[in-house]
Amino acid sequence: MINIQEVIETNKMVSAEHLDVRTVTMGISLLDCISDDIDTLCERIHNKIIAKAKNLVPVCNEIAAEIGIPIVNKRISVTPVSLVTARTGQSVKVAEVLDKCAAEIGVDFVGGYSALVQKGMTPYEEEFIKTIPEALARTEKVCSSVNVGSTKTGINMDAVRLMGKMIKETAEKTKERDSIGCAKLVVFANAVDDNPFMAGAFHGVGEGDCIINVGVSGPGVVETALKQVRGADLTVVAETIKRIAYKITRVGQLVAQESSRRLGASFGIVDLSLAPTPVKGDSVARILEEIGVDCVGGYGTTACLALLNDAVKKGGIMASSHVGGLSGAFIPVSEDIGMIESAKKGILKLEKLEAMTAICSVGLDMIAIPGDTSAEVISAMIADESAIGVINNKTTAVRVIPVCGKNEGTAYFGGLLGEAPIMPINSVSPARFIARGGRIPAPVWANKN
Repeated sequence: MINIQEVIETNKMVSAEHLDVRTVTMGISLLDCISDDIDTLCERIHNKIIAKAKNLVPVCNEIAAEIGIPIVNKRISVTPVSLVTARTGQSVKVAEVLDKCAAEIGVDFVGGYSALVQKGMTPYEEEFIKTIPEALARTEKVCSSVNVGSTKTGINMDAVRLMGKMIKETAEKTKERDSIGCAKLVVFANAVDDNPFMAGAFHGVGEGDCIINVGVSGPGVVETALKQVRGADLTVVAETIKRIAYKITRVGQLVAQESSRRLGASFGIVDLSLAPTPVKGDSVARILEEIGVDCVGGYGTTACLALLNDAVKKGGIMASSHVGGLSGAFIPVSEDIGMIESAKKGILKLEKLEAMTAICSVGLDMIAIPGDTSAEVISAMIADESAIGVINNKTTAVRVIPVCGKNEGTAYFGGLLGEAPIMPINSVSPARFIARGGRIPAPVWANKN
């Protein structure tokens, strides 16, 4: 039973410590929309999304007002479009329909312009991937993801090579806005079916017809709690984070259950990820610094992140029976004020970020790199991150933005996407490696059957 002290504590978290529900994401299956005719397919997709999600935004707003906790983003994810359009082609038309639906309903993003090619690509899937730059350039709210590897299959290096080219092409097609199209494109290894966060959300084929996934957050709450135990040993730090994660997750559980009931959807999962924003007091970097690193990116950062990630999971799992998604600590450079400051100082570098991704969710995320970076270098970044994910049996990803016309300075995206200092990269060419293609085999210990 909730007591008055818990109410007071939660209100304080909201008003002073940036506690919020970061996103309520409705996942919608489009498998029953499939048709041989593109116009029929688009009509079915539009009608189903509107029917299922028309009340998503007002319901979330009602719940937020009733419980006094902001629900910042309302989103939709759909079945990977490469599967839905395999019989019709013309997938960019579907992207435009998704964008129209997002505008009509009032959600901020719709995810699922996606392909799952971790072991190989059909001719159509390769054709579909080549439409991603055009789809992202012609839409405002559509997000895209491609899964190029998994622990069970290894890494599809032909897809990795292709995605380096697609990221470059997407950057070029949206160069007037600092290549913002790349901020809506994620390349995964071990992508999950129930991720509520953008840009990587899609509705997995093993999911139900319509589900609600909720992503909670609260870096500011964790930071404030740790200020109360300064000087204590790391066991106390871990226990403090666990208790806060439990409280944050209970909020997410309540929102997930109530929104599912009111919308007539199934309750999917609560994602425990600590997701930062560019706002002061809402930074994962500041948590790591509160634990004891003078500036994020210095030695000790990866160990602090390991402690944080583990404690968040332990506390959250006790609070909900349906934990899923990515559930970790995000380190998107452009969306975290502490990461931005450290990168501008030259302390936080790509190599350190790569090391951190062995610990956290999800990978090299929202990182601006010089516009003249080659497609082969980007593909090699994807290959390295995929290897970390495949070997460690975890989700990793790359969302980098080669900012056309800029090799230094800052890229500006606005809103939740923030701004990113353009980070220098290692320019040694991996072209011969990327040109080989083929597949990096799955690790031997993946054969567990």
